[in-house]
Amino acid sequence: MSRWLLVGLSTLLFSGCNVVSTCDDGGGGIRLFGKDQVEQKLEIAVKEYEEGNYVTSMNSLDAVLATKSASRAQRIRANKYMAFISCISSHEKSCREYFKNILELNPDFNLSAAEAGHPIWGPVFKNVKDKFDK
Repeated sequence: MSRWLLVGLSTLLFSGCNVVSTCDDGGGGIRLFGKDQVEQKLEIAVKEYEEGNYVTSMNSLDAVLATKSASRAQRIRANKYMAFISCISSHEKSCREYFKNILELNPDFNLSAAEAGHPIWGPVFKNVKDKFDK
């Protein structure tokens, strides 16, 4: 049995597949064990955000939000980072809209204690949440 498993994995590796990613079959690939493409885009967007590359991050986050296969959790996370970027870029109206999108997806959503304590987006989220709860 282990011999056949080894043969199967070897075939995948030699055919251009990566066990922890996807196979490129020309049509978008086949997901094996790794993260799906939406999750990969989201992780790249968060990394760009953390490095201060906000425009690049927003482009990746927009791509996640435009993807129909994005899960609810992925949409929530993408909206959260879009809200953060909007708030720190002095686009409070957009920031509010992204927080509202999150609450429409999950009315029980709350920021972490550290996020809620942020001086720029913390008060904006609290205000949107208070209005949403009414």
